[in-house]
Amino acid sequence: MAIFKFEETASIGTVFSVDTSTIIVKVEELEKLRKLQVNHLVAVKSSKAGQHLIGIINRITRKVTDDNNSVSEDLGLGGFLLTENIIRVNLIGTMIDKHGEFENVFKRTLDTVPEIEAPCFPIDGENITKFMQTISTQSNYEIPLSIGKYSIDENAEAFLDGDKLFQRHAVIVGSTGSGKSWCVAKLVEQIAKLPMANCILFDIHGEYSGTDFKADGIQHFRIANPSDLGKTGNLENNALMLPYWLLTYEEMLAMLLDRSDSNAPNQAMIFSKTVFNEKENHLTSIGDTKFKGSITIDSPIPYKIENVITEISRLDEEMVAGSRGDKQGPFNGKLTRFIQRLEAKSQDKRLGFMFQISEDELHIDWMDKLCNALMQGSTTNSNNAGIKVIDFSEVPSDVLPLVIGLVARIVFTVQQWTATDKRHPICLLCDEAHLYIPERTNQDAAAELGLKNFERIAKEGRKYGVSLTVISQRPAEVNRTVLSQCNNFISLRLSNAEDQAVIKKLLPDNLAGLTDVLPILDIGEALIVGDASLLPTRVIIDKPTIKPQSATVQFWKEWSNKDALQDIPTAVAGLRKQSKT
Repeated sequence: MAIFKFEETASIGTVFSVDTSTIIVKVEELEKLRKLQVNHLVAVKSSKAGQHLIGIINRITRKVTDDNNSVSEDLGLGGFLLTENIIRVNLIGTMIDKHGEFENVFKRTLDTVPEIEAPCFPIDGENITKFMQTISTQSNYEIPLSIGKYSIDENAEAFLDGDKLFQRHAVIVGSTGSGKSWCVAKLVEQIAKLPMANCILFDIHGEYSGTDFKADGIQHFRIANPSDLGKTGNLENNALMLPYWLLTYEEMLAMLLDRSDSNAPNQAMIFSKTVFNEKENHLTSIGDTKFKGSITIDSPIPYKIENVITEISRLDEEMVAGSRGDKQGPFNGKLTRFIQRLEAKSQDKRLGFMFQISEDELHIDWMDKLCNALMQGSTTNSNNAGIKVIDFSEVPSDVLPLVIGLVARIVFTVQQWTATDKRHPICLLCDEAHLYIPERTNQDAAAELGLKNFERIAKEGRKYGVSLTVISQRPAEVNRTVLSQCNNFISLRLSNAEDQAVIKKLLPDNLAGLTDVLPILDIGEALIVGDASLLPTRVIIDKPTIKPQSATVQFWKEWSNKDALQDIPTAVAGLRKQSKT
């Protein structure tokens, strides 16, 4: 049975002009023109029986005449002077009454274009409800991905295709206060219900680590702070240590090497040799026969940084025999500044999660435990949690891109080396992505390496079951290479013209006009475009039951509260010990 039931008298007009994906419809009755709105849907009778072309109204124009009843407006349509009321419609797909075994199928393709004088009908009332329900039907899964209600018809539930949303990367953007965190929470809430969910949420400001953001299927981790240093069992207590030996050679040098130093090549060479020797020495000390002989400088093998400092210091002070007595060794005095930087980093308690590790983190099997904690799906995870929220709020901003890039790289490379039949897909939800996936790194070597990890995931992640969801309030500051690989966009209100322009450039030309609504979207309302949504449309995001700590502070209300409390001493103490606990 056909989904649309249009009376002939309901026609708003007929096709007047046809372009590739744009048509002009001539409207005879002014009263019908008044009822139309930009971004509303229309159906145009196709040249094929049982089909309607679906379009979005892009522009509505009423004819303008002078006293002599002559036309005085030209909208630039090839120099043709308009003589009727018209609407411009962008065609977005085809509604087919019967397609194979299925009835009422919507396709995001245009098999035909409408004929001149073909009737055009508004999709409203009962027709809009049926149409929205048709394109939102998700019968393949017991738990479909429900995101909210359609703005155009709040009786119709809006579903997204969960496969396509994560297969082809996604972007969630919105200005401060637009409901972006609300949208992320709704998405996380839906994913957490799945029996083998697998996501990591990078929580930069602690928004998703509060007591209200808890539910079955969600586990909270935090990067270890100074109070955790030297303790065993941190991983079991959800405090993540990310030891230096996980870093690649290039990542270590980005943190430690001053490339403007004339001795930088010597320092890099000695560091490389020393670290490699220490990795082999560690394998020898534990009686390993599995890895020795096949490792490289980048292999994640534990070693003691103290031994590296001792050996480099020896070379920096080395005296060798000469023809007239002892003389300075080949590297004497050339490694001093490098040693100072290495010692400073290793003693900095802000970086204690990386350098001040315990015997636990020096065990060869520790990386297995880390990856199991972060990468196992709900059912196989010891805590039955598929969503892993990592709180990075206490990580120094200067190393944040490197640290998050390290976690992303580990996830990606482990997925690469997993057998195809045992590879379980995982999604990285990148909150505040502009801080560590920036458009410009200002020649910061550490930030550049972190960015390259995300660029690689964006380009190759789909092959290995690694998905990115980029979340940001400033899409104009997010790396273009990463954004260009994303095929799904959930955009809440964007007030900045530069941010609007970025989203507009990423959309197909015939949909670019949709971005005009970005600055006027309501709180919690989003424009959704992409492979995951059959129809580019506005959606009112449902309120999540788990709540992020991102509510906008009510300044005037708080300033008006004479009983408001402050606790500066505790904050100062936390600043000094680099810990909120």
